[in-house]
Amino acid sequence: MKMLFYAAKTYDKKSFDPELSDFPDIEIEYIEHELDPRSALLAKGYEAVCAFVSADVGEKTLQVLKDAGVKAVLMRCAGFNNVDAKKAEELGIAVKRVPAYSPEAVSELAMALALAVNRRLYKAYNKVRENDYSLKNLRGVNMRGKTAGIVGTGKIGAYMCEQCRGFGMKVIAYDLYENESLKDYVTYVTLDELFERSDLISLHCPLLDSTYHMINIDTIKKMKDGVILVNTSRGALISTNDLIEGIRMNKFLGVGLDVYEEETGNVYEDRSDDIMEHSVTSRLLSFPNVMITSHQGFYTMEALSAIARTTLQNFMDVINGKHTQNDIY
Repeated sequence: MKMLFYAAKTYDKKSFDPELSDFPDIEIEYIEHELDPRSALLAKGYEAVCAFVSADVGEKTLQVLKDAGVKAVLMRCAGFNNVDAKKAEELGIAVKRVPAYSPEAVSELAMALALAVNRRLYKAYNKVRENDYSLKNLRGVNMRGKTAGIVGTGKIGAYMCEQCRGFGMKVIAYDLYENESLKDYVTYVTLDELFERSDLISLHCPLLDSTYHMINIDTIKKMKDGVILVNTSRGALISTNDLIEGIRMNKFLGVGLDVYEEETGNVYEDRSDDIMEHSVTSRLLSFPNVMITSHQGFYTMEALSAIARTTLQNFMDVINGKHTQNDIY
């Protein structure tokens, strides 16, 4: 049973190889190329391919994979908005994902971003490195007593609710499917009410047609002045151009982003010597109250181990014809 592992990084090999001892029938070939219609040709002779959030798993790629004899696409991530699920089903290619590798890893980064932009930790660090110990432009606010608005209360969002409660915050939330286990300390409200009441807004929902650009100039105008906005879910939940307009309106105390619309082609790559012409990301980074990280919410030892083990088990389930909650259709 052979798997072609696309866009492999050193940390991928270090997390997947140790798990192979429990899956002796699986053989992995790691390559640096990203999965797209051209590189899909390399999958001939493999039963499965393994891909990540930045892969192109659209109609053309899936057709090439089908022609190459591939039986499964194994997404080593929770999101699958880059997968044409309808086409995969039509072609008979199984697609599985890792829906809950480590909710703590992502939500802890979300809280770290909220704290960092609130207290300007990135700016303070650089100031002190330059022997500037002044407090100019470093003032934040207390989290205790503020209202946290959590959009999406699945496993990641639920843990974010727990963290906010630990900081002494009032927690409100919005989700189409309310999490009964949270209702002792979380109040569910409408999305508009969440935008209007929250001092901290943290996004933890999937990217769907209904959530695409849910943060736009109209919803930004509903928010409090001095709100903190954090996104560790999917970049396209936020309209970047509208976000920039909102920042210029002085709407935000801080913005922390681990994901953003322009991340494909940037994340996991060293572009420090490149001139980023017409880059929306560069415009965002020009603002003193914005902090961007490189889609690293998943990047903890525990999360990487869980991703590897679940992905390998997904492969075994495909071979054995077993359907699980990890199927995307």
